[in-house]
Amino acid sequence: MEVYVLSIRHATLMKLARASSDLPDVLPHLSEHVIWIELQHLPPIAYHSVTTFDFIYAMAGHIVNRDTAQRQINVFQSDASKVTIASADMSDWPQHVKVTFQDGHETVVPGSIIQNRRLLTATRQRAGLVSQTTWTSEIQSDPPSLNYADVQAGPGMAKLLHKIRAHGFAFVDDMPATPEATQSLLESIGPIRNTHYGGFYDFTSDLSSKDTAYTSEALEPHTDNTYFTEPAGLQALHLLSHTDGAGGQSSLVDGFRAAEQLYKEHRYAYVILSMTGVYAHASGNEGINIQPAQAFPTFTHSEQYKKLIQVRWNNADRAGVDTPWRHLEGWYDAAAKFDAILNEQKNQYWFQLKPGRMLLFDNWRVLHGRAAFTGKRRMCGGYIGRDDFISRFRTTNYSQEELEASTLTG
Repeated sequence: MEVYVLSIRHATLMKLARASSDLPDVLPHLSEHVIWIELQHLPPIAYHSVTTFDFIYAMAGHIVNRDTAQRQINVFQSDASKVTIASADMSDWPQHVKVTFQDGHETVVPGSIIQNRRLLTATRQRAGLVSQTTWTSEIQSDPPSLNYADVQAGPGMAKLLHKIRAHGFAFVDDMPATPEATQSLLESIGPIRNTHYGGFYDFTSDLSSKDTAYTSEALEPHTDNTYFTEPAGLQALHLLSHTDGAGGQSSLVDGFRAAEQLYKEHRYAYVILSMTGVYAHASGNEGINIQPAQAFPTFTHSEQYKKLIQVRWNNADRAGVDTPWRHLEGWYDAAAKFDAILNEQKNQYWFQLKPGRMLLFDNWRVLHGRAAFTGKRRMCGGYIGRDDFISRFRTTNYSQEELEASTLTG
C-alpha cells in the first residue's frame, strides 16, 4: 500500500493509513504548514510550506518568470501567511497534486516531480548522469559512432551526446571534410570555447602556436587544458587532409577504466593521486603564462555522487606538485604506476583519423595521443565548455518536465 499524507509547519506527522484511491479530495487539518508524502519502502518526505512555495509553487510560474526561467519572488522575505497551504487535493495522485495557498493561488504539481525529488532521479538528471561503459582496446571492433545525416535530423543529436556520456567518445561518419561543416556541428552542441589558441582551430604542423600538438611529433596519452581551472568538457578533432607522408595514428584511453585498474592494483597510489594537487602551465607563447587557480589532483571525485568525475593528466604541461618534500617520492611512484597503466597496449585504442570522420570526446574522461607522422596534415576542431556540453545533453535527452524538475527542486 502507498500512503501519501499531507501535513504543514511544525513537522507534525499525520498518518493517513489509506490506499491512494481512498484519499479524500482535500486533506483536513493542514495547519502545521508541512506537506508529508510517504512513498512505499522509503522514509517520508517533509515539505515545509516555504519549501513547497519555493519549488512546487514555482512550477506553476507564480515564483518563476516563465520568459526568463528566473525566480522573481524572494521567499526569504515573504510573509509566512502568504505561503501557508490552505488545502491539498490528492484525488488524482500519483498523476498530480493540487495545492491551494492561503492567498488563494492554486497550483497543480505533477506527481513525478515529487517522486523524482525523493528517488534522486532529479539529482542524476541535474548532472546528466548515465550508465557508463568503460572500455579497453577491444572497443576497436565496434566504436560508438553515428552518421552525420542522422546527427543532423530528429533525435540524432540526443543519441550522439548519449554515446559520448556513456562511452566517453563517439565518431561522426560520412560528413563533409570541411572546416565549415565541422564548426557548424560543434556550434550545434554549444558555443566553441575561446582560448589563447583562438576559438575554432584549423591548423597544420607549422608550430604556429607553441605547443607540441602543432608539430609532427608523437603525443603521449593526455587530457587537454590541465592548465585551466576548468578544462574543456568536450573536444573535437577532424582531419581534413594528410598529404606527402604517413603515420599520425591517433590513440584513446579510457581514463576511468585506467583509474579503476590503478585502484584495484595499487590502491595507495590511487589515493595519493586523488589527494595531491598538481599545477600545470601554458607558457610557450609570448605573453602567455596560464596556470590554474589552485593545484588540482589527477582524480577528482564528486562528494555528492560518490564517484570519479574527472581525470587530469598531461605530463607535457605538468608544473609543480603541491605536496611536502617528504611526500614527493610517493607521488612520483603513484604517478609512474598510473602512467604505466595508460601505456599498456590493452588500454590504448589506436585508429587512423580520416577526412569525413569527426572525433568527439569527453576531455574530463578520455585521454588522447598521437603517433609521429611525416608530410603535411591539416586538422580542425575546437573545445566546448563542460557546462555547455552537459546542458546540450540534458536538453536533448530529457523532457521539459524532467528539466524543470531537476532545475527548480531543492
